[in-house]
Formats: sequence, C-alpha cells, structure tokens
Amino acid sequence: MAGISSLGIGSGVLNSDLVDQLVSAERQPTDQRLNFNQQRTEALISAYGTLKSAITDLRLPMRQLSAPDNLKAFSGSSSNDGVSVSVDSSKASQGTYTVTVDSLAQAQSLASGSFADRDSTAVGSGSLTITVGGKTTTLDIDSSNNTLQGIAQAINDADTGASAGIIDTGNGYRLVLSSDKTGADNAISIAVNDADGNNTDATGLSQFAFDGVTNNLTETVEAKDAVVQVNGISISRPTNNIENLIDGVSLEVSEAGVTSTVKVSQDLGKVADRVGAFVEKFNALQQTIQGLSGFNAETGQGGILSGDSAIRGIQSQMRQIMGRVVPGLENASVRTLADVGITTNYETGGLDFDRTKFTEKLQANPDDVTALFAEQGRASDEQIEFIRSNVNTEPGNYSVNISQLATQGSLSGANVGTADVTIDADNDELSFLVDGETSVSIQLTAGTYTREALAAEIQVQLNDSSALAATGRSVTAEFDATAGAFKFTSEAYGSESNVSLTSVDTNSAATLGLDVATGTAGQDVAGTINGQRATGEGQVLFVEGTGSAAGMQVKVTGGSLGNRGDINFIQGVGDRMVDLISGIVGLDGSLEAKTDGLQKDLERISEDRARLDLRIESYRERLVAQFSAADSLIARLNSTQDYVSQQLAALAPQNNRNNN
Repeated sequence: MAGISSLGIGSGVLNSDLVDQLVSAERQPTDQRLNFNQQRTEALISAYGTLKSAITDLRLPMRQLSAPDNLKAFSGSSSNDGVSVSVDSSKASQGTYTVTVDSLAQAQSLASGSFADRDSTAVGSGSLTITVGGKTTTLDIDSSNNTLQGIAQAINDADTGASAGIIDTGNGYRLVLSSDKTGADNAISIAVNDADGNNTDATGLSQFAFDGVTNNLTETVEAKDAVVQVNGISISRPTNNIENLIDGVSLEVSEAGVTSTVKVSQDLGKVADRVGAFVEKFNALQQTIQGLSGFNAETGQGGILSGDSAIRGIQSQMRQIMGRVVPGLENASVRTLADVGITTNYETGGLDFDRTKFTEKLQANPDDVTALFAEQGRASDEQIEFIRSNVNTEPGNYSVNISQLATQGSLSGANVGTADVTIDADNDELSFLVDGETSVSIQLTAGTYTREALAAEIQVQLNDSSALAATGRSVTAEFDATAGAFKFTSEAYGSESNVSLTSVDTNSAATLGLDVATGTAGQDVAGTINGQRATGEGQVLFVEGTGSAAGMQVKVTGGSLGNRGDINFIQGVGDRMVDLISGIVGLDGSLEAKTDGLQKDLERISEDRARLDLRIESYRERLVAQFSAADSLIARLNSTQDYVSQQLAALAPQNNRNNN
C-alpha cells in the first residue's frame, strides 16, 4: 500500500487546516496575555516618560530662582539716546548718575597726496617703520611693492594695527591709513628710511613720513579718547564703550556734547517674570499628574498611574518643600511662599500667583525673599563670605574657627639702596614664573629711574603681559624703601601662589638686586566649620566628608585667628526643589528605577514570546505526527474495508446461483 504524502488524504478530516485551528486555539490565551502585558508596560513607560519630561521642565525655572543673583535683577535707563546702558545684575547696585559726554573716541586717519595711478608708477623705495599702540612693524619697500597699491597691500598683510586703502578722488589716487582701534594711544607713527638718502622731503618714500617731526601725510581724523564726566568726575577711555566705571554698568556713548541721566534700579518685573515661569511650569506638572493618575468621573476610569506610589511620593515631597517655613527664616518678614503671594489652589492642586504682592515683598525685604528661594549664607563676620553648598549641606547655624589665614606668595630682591638706577641693555630683561605655571618675560624701557619709578615701569610691563592676561594671573611690583629692595607679590592666595625669577640680565643682580631665585609660596587658609575639619585652598575653606556641614565653602578674606562667629545657612525653596528634581529624574532617581523595571518586564515578555513560539512549534509537530499516524491507520482500515467489500461482492453472485 502506498504511503500517505499529505494530511487528510487518509481520513479527509485530519488535515492541515484542523492543525492550524488547534494550534491557534492553543496559542491565543497566552498571546492575549502577553499582548496585554506588553501594551500596558509600554503605556507605563510612556507615562513615566511624560511625567519625567514635565518634572524636568520645572527644573530650569527653579534653577534660575535658586541663584541669588537672579533675585536681584537690575536694569538701566538713559534719558538720552547718545548714552546707552547695559547692566550686569550680579555686580550692579541701585543708583542715579549724571553722564556728560565731552568727546567721543576716534580712530586716527591719515591720507597721502595725490598720485597719477595706483599700481604702475614707482613711488619710492626703502623701508617704512609703522608704530601703532606700542606695536612697531618695519616694512621693506622695493621693486616688488613700490606702487601705491603695493604699499597699501604690504601694510594690510603685515598686521601693523592700521589698515590701508586707495581712494580715487577723481583728480588722482590717495593712500589712506586708519588705525584699527580708537584712542589717543593708538595713533599712527610712520618713520621712513628712504633709499634716496633724504627721509624728510616730499619726494620718494619720505612722502609717507608721519612721525611727529616730519608729517608729510595729512591727518584727516585725529586720534582721540572718549572723555566722559560721571557726576562731575572726568574720565577718559580709548573706546566709546565705557566699562568698569560704575560697578556692573557699561555705557556706550555715541554722541558728543550730550548729558544724560542714567538710572540703575532693581528690575522687580524681571524677577516676578522668573517666579511666574516657575508657577506656570509647576501648574503644567500638576495637569500632567492629573491626566496620568486622576479619576475621570465621566468615563469612570482612572489614569494609567492612578494609585502609583512613585507619583504620590513626588507630590508629597514637593508639597512639603513648598508649604513649609524655610528653616532659618522662622523670625524673618518672609517665611513661606504664601508670604510672597504664591498660594495653593485646592481645586486644581496648582499654584496661584499674586504678582503685585510679590513685587511689594521683594522691594521691602529683598534679602529675605532671596533666601526664600535661593541658598544663602549669612556670616556674622564681615570678612567671611559664604560661597556655596552642595546637596549634602544641611540648613542651620555653623561656627567658624580659623587657625591660619591665607597668604600670598612673593619674592624679594637684595638690598641695593635707594639711589636712582639706569636701565640699559645689561639689565632691561626679566623673566618670571608666576604661581608655578605662567612664564612671563618683560623688557624695561631704557632710561634713568628712581627706584619707585622703576617699580612702576615694571608694573606697567607686567600689566601689559599677554601671558598673564591669558591665564588671569597678576603680579604686584613695589619698592620697599626701608629694605632697599624690589618686591613682587602674586595676586593669588594659597600654597600655589608664588613668584620666582627664572632669568635676568648680566647686570641685574648688581644694579637691581634681582637674581634667579625662587620666591616664598603662600599659605592656604586653615580652620574648622561646625567643628568639622575644613580643607583650605587659597582663601577658601571647604568641608569634605560627611556631617551636616559637608559641602559648605566659605571665603576668609582677613581678620584674626580663633573663633570667627557663625554662618547661618538657609536653603530656599528653589534650591531644595532643584535638588529634589535632580534626584527624581537622575540616573538613580525613582522614575529611572521604575522605567528600568518596566524595561526588564518587556525583556521578560519578549523571552516569554520566544518560549511560546518554541512550545507552539513543538505542539504543531506533535499534532502533525499524531494526525499522520491516525490518517495512516484510517487509510489502512479504509483499504481493508475496500478489500472485504470487494470479496463480499464477488461471493454474492455465487450464493445467488446456489439458492436457485
């Protein structure tokens, strides 16, 4: 008997369709359970993501309010358009100033006489030595560049501090030069070494001389400083941007001969805007929480996070911070958010903001309102300044005890008396190492100086050092008449502060008392805060390790040793909320833990699906084997039935004949 090659051939019933139906029926309950679990898990991940985003959005306005400078915003106004004002709130203070602009800063411009062409006729050869703002550049003028255009190009290519161009007047071409910077110190000087042997006549290269003695160029615009009177005090600056005249205020002058009233006042509206932004983001968070965890009376269904412990914990912690009296402000004029017009709306769970009440309280009690939101350290000693805390610092009063004050590193030369000294090529170069990192080389201007005047000259050269400017370091030079010696002191404090001489000229030791030497390093401040040992770095003490004062930093600018009073550390609502939010949305936060757990659930669901696929495949194979065996048996039985039927049919005619 031939074998069965396909299900159902033997029985007509146990076919592939029946196998598929049985497999589907076996798979369906587990599939439905896994699909439901996956959809819910993914919905929970999405919900926690939405919640995390809303909480993160709240962090920015809270971070702004946690910075004390953002709660004392200042703005400036000017009564005349010729004087514009910009204000740095972290440095400014309230005040009114009368500003009179006597003159504006100008960049000098010079012009040559007229030439018949710009790029073909030779105008002379030799060299031009151009000095602008203390920078001197010598240009060689020869057959390759001795046209008007060639000289202009040589000036521009050499970065002399001046820019050159050619003007076509209609009656000839003129070379024009302009200083790149405004101010009298940036005037242009041009000395000529003319190949014709005459450096002062009006022919050849000497046509371009302008050195204060021979001025063959025409000054079309004079180099000038800006001269401004502030409350009757006259000052000059090389630019029209006047900085560092009034703390935190920059003036831009654009018109001479005008008088303006400049007012710097506290910008209460700007601070109120920042508080309003916090209220807006907090209310948006409450709406998000309501949507995710609230109950909809119309549908009779709760949100996907209804009853969630994490969301309840977040709300509880936020309400605790915002509803409490801020520790340290128990006896202040402002103690809670409600005192400044921020109250809870019990119908929505959000906040209401009375802007008028807030600005009134800010104007009347700026320090207390600042402490309400930001961290603040109130020191009883004027020479101790609170710098910052960290998340481990607890609010409270902390005693400060100083065992060592910070000092500056310095270097003193040998006693060479107080007589005048001559600077020449044998003693005009000095090289310093400042604070162990910055190398500085200076060259003194030749001449005869009193010792005090020479100290001033050294100071000028140090102040002009680009190396010091680039690193933000500085050195003070002075002459100690009592000791008969020059002294150099680093502006930095602490053990890294020092001044050393690394190179001097051959005659510096004899005439200046200065030789290669390493200075005396400064000392770091040392002491304790609340009895905890604090580490000193320069003038700053900071507490490491554990304890309530951990993370606190204070700056000690002077004073005596021993007990220096207390610091009352107040951690405002904004600062506490930033710490709370960072903890919630951080890598170790509650939302991250929830999301990680749900991601693992998705992985387990995926593993369950893989196991289901294996089990169903095994089940299908078992059914196919069973159906194949049954189908084969039925086929054999059918074959036997056919045989018996045939035999019976064959016997039937014979029986009929026997009966006849």
